[in-house]
Amino acid sequence: MANPRPVPGRLPLLGHTVPLLRDPLKFFTSLSAHGEVVKIHLGPLPVHVVTTPELAWQVLATDGDKFDKGLVFDKMRPLFGDGLATSNGELNRRQRRLVMPAFGRTRIAGYAEHTMTKLADELASSWRPGEVVQFDQRMQDLVLTIAGQTLFSTALGDEALAEIRRSIPVMLRYVLVRAFSPAFVEKLPIPPNRRFDAAAARLRDVIGETVVKAREAGADHGDLLSMLLLARDEETGEGMSDRQVHDEVITILTTGAETTAVALAWFFHELGQHPDVERRFHAEVDEVLGGRAARFEDLPDLGYTHQIVNEIVRRTPPLILMRRAREDVELGGVAIPAGSEVAVSQHTLHRDPRWFPDPDRFDPDRWAPGRAAELPKGAYIPFGAGARLCPGHVFAPTEIGIVAATIGARWRLVPVPGRKVYAQIKATMQPNRLPMTVVPRRT
Repeated sequence: MANPRPVPGRLPLLGHTVPLLRDPLKFFTSLSAHGEVVKIHLGPLPVHVVTTPELAWQVLATDGDKFDKGLVFDKMRPLFGDGLATSNGELNRRQRRLVMPAFGRTRIAGYAEHTMTKLADELASSWRPGEVVQFDQRMQDLVLTIAGQTLFSTALGDEALAEIRRSIPVMLRYVLVRAFSPAFVEKLPIPPNRRFDAAAARLRDVIGETVVKAREAGADHGDLLSMLLLARDEETGEGMSDRQVHDEVITILTTGAETTAVALAWFFHELGQHPDVERRFHAEVDEVLGGRAARFEDLPDLGYTHQIVNEIVRRTPPLILMRRAREDVELGGVAIPAGSEVAVSQHTLHRDPRWFPDPDRFDPDRWAPGRAAELPKGAYIPFGAGARLCPGHVFAPTEIGIVAATIGARWRLVPVPGRKVYAQIKATMQPNRLPMTVVPRRT
């Protein structure tokens, strides 16, 4: 049986951390040239990275029960506790049974009606012709507010909402360094560590207090928090403890909001760079919406908008998903011993020219009706796959579609000349800055 191919450039003690943090996109894109299963080192720790759709699907879905969450999730446990992002085994399966009903289609339709459409319309109504907005920041504020109002009723959540908007951007700024640095680095009293730890502590405290107050009130406020508190396991009849609810709330906030906000920022940036795509998008929202805000029931008619969303998500996925082998397993003819760290690079898979010709080109027509069915399993996995598919895999595209269409029905967002926009790799591929001028589409 073959050994995994080592990736050149490993440094003593640091492994491949330096080139990874210097240019993560270039580093991960380069891995497929070294083989289907390659070995990198995060500090002294070896990590096996799979670079093909078939092996990615095997790790995440076909043999998913042979793997637990891996190193990155271990490092996030002080923040997430034992939420779905970090828990393993029976605890993860139990929590998934309790949490997933909160993300069912009927519930999401309710979130869309009462929160997504309302807040997107309020934001679009607040702009004035010719105003220059920091669009990436506006999207982050909007998405965090949607997440907070979905989770908490107004009576319970004012303090929590304020802390969410304060602390989550700080944590997301430093999470990549935290996740991929050697263990000794995260213990150093350097400013990024102090800021991350302080923000995480504040957020955990205020969420914990909010959960306790909601439990004591004992009422169903119609929000996601109430549903988590009232959920009962159909197999045992048991509910979640306050600590478990707290961990799931933290997980939902920190894993979902960032990817959605970043996708919306890139959505309008790409429209500004591709007038033909922008015209088709505006023609569709005009036909479907006629200038009003988008609703959940409009989404099936917004097919081209959905194609743009898919293309944005293809180009800006999380860098990797980490797993740890629970038992000896074979991947592509390579023996992976139990306890080994295994990574799936979504960025590498989503830019494989075999499935996405000219992968750096922005092309929503890759997702024209029927074309996605031609992709092999594992080629496009923005939300993971298998039993641990992200609970927000319907919530996030719904939110992106509603917000984008609501804004697009009323405004063009025009790039500010002379402002270079590029991706900064933090928790996700954030734009460095995205000032855009608001131009009315109707007078």
